[in-house]
Amino acid sequence: MNQQHNDPLHGITLAQILDFLVNKYGWMELGMQIDIRCFNYEPSMKSSLTFLRKTPWARKKVEDLYLKSLKTNK
Repeated sequence: MNQQHNDPLHGITLAQILDFLVNKYGWMELGMQIDIRCFNYEPSMKSSLTFLRKTPWARKKVEDLYLKSLKTNK
């Protein structure tokens, strides 16, 4: 039995989401859109992923921006 997933983020890792956003916006624009320290001061994938995995509210903002960005790409 195939189960359909309604979650648009199903199967997408946080690293993939962050990579997409950094490629689309760059760190500076990403830091303006989501004002968190790991995007604005010496940003890196590693430090950002560490922070986002430990901080649910920040991860939610990143996921929301990702979903919004996908809709504007279509």
